[in-house]
Amino acid sequence: MWVTDRGILTSSNIKELVKPVEGLDYISGLTKASIRKLAEVEAIQLGLFDEVNLVEFESEDYPNERLIACRNPLIAAKNRKQREALLKIAEEQFELIIKATKREKRALKGADKIALRVAKLLNKYKINKYYNLDITDSGFTYERKQELIDQEIALDGVYILRTSVDETLMDGFEVVKAYKSLSSVEEAFRCYKSIDLKVRPIYHYKGDRVKAHIFLCMLAYYVEWHLKQKLAPLLFEDEEIDNNYQDVIKARRSNSAVAKDRKKRTEDNLPVHSFRTLLEDLGTICLNTVECSLESGKYVFDKITRPTEVQQKALDLLSISSVCTH
Repeated sequence: MWVTDRGILTSSNIKELVKPVEGLDYISGLTKASIRKLAEVEAIQLGLFDEVNLVEFESEDYPNERLIACRNPLIAAKNRKQREALLKIAEEQFELIIKATKREKRALKGADKIALRVAKLLNKYKINKYYNLDITDSGFTYERKQELIDQEIALDGVYILRTSVDETLMDGFEVVKAYKSLSSVEEAFRCYKSIDLKVRPIYHYKGDRVKAHIFLCMLAYYVEWHLKQKLAPLLFEDEEIDNNYQDVIKARRSNSAVAKDRKKRTEDNLPVHSFRTLLEDLGTICLNTVECSLESGKYVFDKITRPTEVQQKALDLLSISSVCTH
């Protein structure tokens, strides 16, 4: 299965890279331009989103593929609110320009000067496509392209996935869930490149050493991922993710995860940690070499510092004993 972000897996890439590989399926997202094109030819019935947030359909432009259209009403509302606020601010500035052309003293005159003021405003807010403008030597008027705005409103919060996976293997919600797993991969690469592992800069020049360096960093991330899974009860991690959650909206956090965020305490009333601070805490466990002299002779033995309650909980979760065995 090949899951890619929108725009990366084009039709030509599918033909050249995917089709020759037997048994390789793919899931990818369509670009905004491709979505608008499908909407223009009415390949997708946007009215269906009034009842459901996921619609499957087919298109001649994507033969032998399933198209899954999703609409996130929360993002749709957010986009619509932001657009309207932007247009309102811009129109307030438009009105100031119009007033400047009508004032009695030092009125703004000349199509070139008026156009320059308007152009600065359009470039600042990136709203040129939303207006019909009429600029003359003595004035300026504007009008919203309401039809275009309505078209964008209809597509707010909408994204479309294309996939070759048979519906008997994955239903629409499973395809969406697989596509959303990309965010976990992106987070892994952020961690891999900068946050925790810092794979760069690479102080190697020979090919085999560079490969070894990358391999060890990948191995370290693999270990880190498993540690986070094991230590989840002590971390700001959601331990009760509902894998059966069927909606295109972002999955809701469990009550236990919300409680940990709010109280900063676990169910055992222990302080909640980030992965990094927990490692720092565990790093204070020391192996001490104790040397004592008695009448019967000189004795040397190793002694590990007694773990705190949090440290002991972490060791238990990892099935590690703090007892010195050598």
